[in-house]
Amino acid sequence: MKNRLKYLLTGLSALCFATAVMAQERDDRATILNFKGIQYTSKDSLFYTNFRFRMQNRAGFSNELDREDNGKFDARIRRLRMRIDGYIYTPKISYSIQLAFTRSDQDFDDTGVANIVRDAVVFYNFSDDFYISFGQNKLPGNRQRVNSSGQLQFADRSLVNTHFTLDRDFGVSFNLSKKLGDMPIHAKAAISTGEGRVASGTDEGLAYTGRVEFLPLGDFTNDGDYSEGDIEREKTPKLSIGGGYSYNDRTIREAGQLGRYVQNPFTLKTAFADAIFKYQGFAYQVEYMRRDVDNPFNIVDDRLNQVDGAQQEETYAYKGWGINQQTSYLINKGYEVAARYTYVDPHQQIRAFEDQTEIIELGLTKYIKAHRLKIQVNGNYTFKNGDFDNTMQKSLWGGMVQVELGI
Repeated sequence: MKNRLKYLLTGLSALCFATAVMAQERDDRATILNFKGIQYTSKDSLFYTNFRFRMQNRAGFSNELDREDNGKFDARIRRLRMRIDGYIYTPKISYSIQLAFTRSDQDFDDTGVANIVRDAVVFYNFSDDFYISFGQNKLPGNRQRVNSSGQLQFADRSLVNTHFTLDRDFGVSFNLSKKLGDMPIHAKAAISTGEGRVASGTDEGLAYTGRVEFLPLGDFTNDGDYSEGDIEREKTPKLSIGGGYSYNDRTIREAGQLGRYVQNPFTLKTAFADAIFKYQGFAYQVEYMRRDVDNPFNIVDDRLNQVDGAQQEETYAYKGWGINQQTSYLINKGYEVAARYTYVDPHQQIRAFEDQTEIIELGLTKYIKAHRLKIQVNGNYTFKNGDFDNTMQKSLWGGMVQVELGI
């Protein structure tokens, strides 16, 4: 009788906890009883596993406006991922594992090592409002990076994210949510190695990252602040404002958690601020990022980079700032139109190697089953150093079709 009562209470606890966290897919915590993928619960309710996968298949074309026939086609599997979430003994002890099976997802081009592990992290949930994590997972960085790539309204994240993102790292994080009156506040902090998804090598310093979010108009429906586009058609205006800072002390990779290994450690200081607004199918988000490093120049370390034929060469950390803005409207029958403008300005120290870049993008998405099954059509135009009309022959146009399917 006592054992039955224990199992019943454990099962009810799991259900209550799962209901509390039931929302959009999140990369910064375990997804419990959320999607109807392949699920298993032990008879005594002490173990639960949720198995899912997703893939992104794409075909694209790009062409530089230089009056030459140099158009390039790109057809490939952009992402193929498997994810396993669950808990052991109690919902308070949860976990998340995510594996990647395509080359671009494995950090292979930078390190020469096929690293299939994206996430391997354990969470201890003191409550739904306070939890800690230990392992490899996303840092609490800029909003577009924190969002799962499966929750994006364009095929890829912006160029601002490409140059300044923090990405994944191994360490410990602390996550706290409180309410100031009716305004939710989320605070996140992490201490990590600063090297990202480690393939080889160690540095002498750590990375310290913090982020705070304010939701002055209340919570979004189903954690919609972690998903692009207003699929939920918020009945009242919703706004989330966030910002943070990362200090990566003596990293030995070009971009901190990403890039090739370098010989001389340098310290990267990254600041970011962002906001997202949604109301009745309309969505707008903006993101600003800036990175500083005293001396951005370095030398590639051939001893650590295992790329065939690697040679010693000069390199640099991307120093500068950028801003990304995108807006969208969800029209009838699950069609969404979206536009994005991205501006990236390199610091004067690296201007000889990097151009000031602007990108205009348009998107049309058909949501068949929200972000789980969708078809995306994107077109883009890139110009550099303010030369929109291509007089310096640096402009580029392109288009892409991507299908995402997942459970």
